[in-house]
Amino acid sequence: MKILIINSGSSSIKYQLMVMPTNEVICTGMIDRIGLETSNVTFKTSSNSIEEALPIPTHKVGLQKVAELLLDPEKGVIKSTSEITAVGHRVVHGGSYFSNTTVITTEVKEKIKELAELAPLHNPAHLVGINVAEEIFSGAKQVAVFDTAFHQTIPVEAYKYAIPNYLLTENKVRVYGFHGTSHKYVSEKAIDYLEKSSKIITIHLGNGCSMAAIKDGKCIDTTMGFSPANGLIMGTRAGDIDQSVIFYMIKNLGYSADEVNSILLKQSGMLGLTGYSDLRDIESEAEKGNKDCQLALIMNAYRIKKYIGSYSAALNGLDAIVFTAGIGENSSYIRNLVCTDMDFFGIELDQEKNQIRSKEIREINASNSRAKVLVVPTDEEYEIANQVYQLLEN
Repeated sequence: MKILIINSGSSSIKYQLMVMPTNEVICTGMIDRIGLETSNVTFKTSSNSIEEALPIPTHKVGLQKVAELLLDPEKGVIKSTSEITAVGHRVVHGGSYFSNTTVITTEVKEKIKELAELAPLHNPAHLVGINVAEEIFSGAKQVAVFDTAFHQTIPVEAYKYAIPNYLLTENKVRVYGFHGTSHKYVSEKAIDYLEKSSKIITIHLGNGCSMAAIKDGKCIDTTMGFSPANGLIMGTRAGDIDQSVIFYMIKNLGYSADEVNSILLKQSGMLGLTGYSDLRDIESEAEKGNKDCQLALIMNAYRIKKYIGSYSAALNGLDAIVFTAGIGENSSYIRNLVCTDMDFFGIELDQEKNQIRSKEIREINASNSRAKVLVVPTDEEYEIANQVYQLLEN
């Protein structure tokens, strides 16, 4: 069974073509910086590699480019779209409608569209991906894997907000959590590595960022809440903010509710602090002496450190912290900022190990560190492919 995995992030598309159940990867690729002046396009097979820099203004254009690469007469990997049995789509928000992997129907698409209000940077991009994939891969089953599913184990005291009860019972206002596919994958890898049931904090750092407290393989809390806007400082999202700021901006500063929403989701975070949304640019500017970028990186790490403290309390201990996703896996700078002055929690970083780059799971803590510090490359695409295969086989 050939399964194409499409993982549309807020500013990127990761894709992978796999043969299941043998787990053979036919090709992988990524388009990042979507919407910026220049996007990076990669396409890799066992024998070929394509890298291009060109403008990709929208997710639709990006997905059309993916199809073009797959079907390329010289370096492509399929001769016809009919070779693909299923397309697995990562979908961020499933609300209270979806807690399992689901074959996409018109009704499912309507629900994904309805939930776009709760995940405005993601669900619209997923819906574009689904619609384009239906056109290009018309003979394939379209399947949705929801980011919210892994967080269904969060207990009521953690997922319920201190607001009138009817808002939960009637309107389903609660913590849902996101990046669940990634948190599930890396936590399972970490547990296998540690060879024991564990108290783990997973730290997913990309353009979107989240953390999860995981006890014996089950999520008990996470930083993102009702939507993917809460918690850590992100590429363009503010994360945690006093709700009074929102009302102040509307009542005293004259912003509309839609304008405030746009500011908090699309103009804040690292972009609002520095003028850059990509951490690679921010680190480069910080090294050149840019004070705004230096402060933004410190603020970013400080927010992560606060959640390590609170989740260590929720877990009543800490066996390991796990860095993953684009920033978590590649930024030794951020990992160092996060792990500095954390010896109270048993976290001690080995500076030499922290500089090593690898696609394998690795331990970067000092030998005297009570808690392990792991870097676990996430593989959401494999996790999605496996869930799609299991659904269609069953």
